[in-house]
Amino acid sequence: MAAHFGRRLRKGAATTAVAAAAVAALSASQAPGVTVDGQGRQTSSDATPSPDDTVDSATGNSPYYTDLPPLNSPSPAPSTGAGEAVPGSAEAGIPATVLDAYKKAEAALREKKPGCNLPWQLLAAIGKVESGQARGGRVTADGTTVSPILGPQLDGNGFATIRDTDNGAYDGNSTYDHAVGPMQFIPSTWEWAGRDGNGDGRKDPNNIYDAALAAGHYLCRFGWDLSDQADLNKAILSYNNSTDYLNTVLSWLEYYRRGTHEIPDGTGALPGGRSDDTTTRPSPSAPGTSSPKPDPKPGKPSGSSPSPGPNAPDTGSPTTPPPSTDPTPTPPPTSTPTPTDTVHHLEDAGTERLTAMAGDAFTERISARAETETGKAVAKVRVRFTVVGDTDTTFTGGESVATVLTNSSGVAVAPALRAGEKTGEFTVRATVVGRAFPGLAYPVTVTERAADALVRTSEAELTCTPGGEFAEPVEVRATYDGAAADGVAATATLIKSADDPTVNDKGPYFKDADGRTIRTLSGLTTDENGLLKLPQLYADDTTGTFLLRITTAGGATLTVELTVAEATTTSPSPSETPST
Repeated sequence: MAAHFGRRLRKGAATTAVAAAAVAALSASQAPGVTVDGQGRQTSSDATPSPDDTVDSATGNSPYYTDLPPLNSPSPAPSTGAGEAVPGSAEAGIPATVLDAYKKAEAALREKKPGCNLPWQLLAAIGKVESGQARGGRVTADGTTVSPILGPQLDGNGFATIRDTDNGAYDGNSTYDHAVGPMQFIPSTWEWAGRDGNGDGRKDPNNIYDAALAAGHYLCRFGWDLSDQADLNKAILSYNNSTDYLNTVLSWLEYYRRGTHEIPDGTGALPGGRSDDTTTRPSPSAPGTSSPKPDPKPGKPSGSSPSPGPNAPDTGSPTTPPPSTDPTPTPPPTSTPTPTDTVHHLEDAGTERLTAMAGDAFTERISARAETETGKAVAKVRVRFTVVGDTDTTFTGGESVATVLTNSSGVAVAPALRAGEKTGEFTVRATVVGRAFPGLAYPVTVTERAADALVRTSEAELTCTPGGEFAEPVEVRATYDGAAADGVAATATLIKSADDPTVNDKGPYFKDADGRTIRTLSGLTTDENGLLKLPQLYADDTTGTFLLRITTAGGATLTVELTVAEATTTSPSPSETPST
């Protein structure tokens, strides 16, 4: 990235003032530990991520485009005449379908996770860095790329080693994984992060609507607020764990925030520089030192190769060769086993029965222990917990997947589950990220909302004269274990007697919407405070004592006494007797 930035300053296309402003703006958005020297070059101690860090990122820390935005603003200056070309406007433009996908994803996240504050410009910045906006907008009308966009195979040859996790379903390679699609998801991440953004019933990483929505949800997990710079940095680094990557994305984010415009699909500018291009991108070095350029990778051309044909898969870079079709797989490089490599199995770490009512938080949390074949605990490995089944129950934050690092005892504790409204049974599966053994399945049950007690909120007697209406409606409070029971289903019935719960055909009654007499109300629900207020009660001409029975899910029952009697009359006292 430093080399690219230096080249831009040497091009002479910008004035000294513009260049200084650009350096200041970029410097202001640095991640901790990154500085900008007096020449505008970035220096950092960006360490190569370990394999355990790469397998749970969105891209597996695959290569990315390093081109920086033009120094000039993307917005036309006031003096620019109509129709006059504005420098950098081609790079500011975003293909129409791609831009639409970013904005639709922002709208969806604004509804689903308003606290995340995801700007569509962030998706545009990541899309620019990952695939050059789907290779300049080479997409069909429904948003699917004209040809697959594949990163290089992650075989450890200059990249992380990620052996095949999808049997080649997404990337066509059954030996190693590749990052796939316009937002460059690796298959193992897409498996849980994938979304259907265009409503066709499929989750396709090669579709910009699906990929943009998945990227939005990925960036908004863990309850991050992307209007906060610290959370924004964390989210971007979780996508690709590189300080240079962070700064490149932040640069494009700021550029797109200053203005952009829609351009026809297929006409976008294609980036050039790549983070894996060793002919133009030196290895990071300490400030004040220089490092010789490494030789290009064997067999890799020093210049750019022609653009791929319409039916050839894009590899994400003009200089990146397509995946090998050699049936003989490249043997994996020898390396020191990572902690993940030593995990043989997962053990349940004492999880109790997982049951909660709809809408409630589970009091018990799932915990799993990573162990070697001999039963020794393995620390610092990622355990992925995935909600599986027809349920709307999620982990805290609204996600159905959570990844947790094991502690020194080898134990990973999942975030608390929050029950949705769907009742029934499902499972939470625990697996070790980067390993293929089955893992553990934890049964989970969500029961319907219930109450174990009902009481009236008033002690006033409920009386009425024949043909009249009761002075006040019946209101009750439902509780469960002493707490307000909200959303609990209830039924109210005017019954014949305490021993005969059948519906009475005379005495007090309710009215339906058309004014007709009814004596059973079903489909009632307590409010957020556990309160249930019944409609107005009326009386026919029958006098006597009647019973109203209210029942709720969970078995709580309350019987209320209603009295219908003639109005009492009092005899006048002797002093009030009229004289004759």
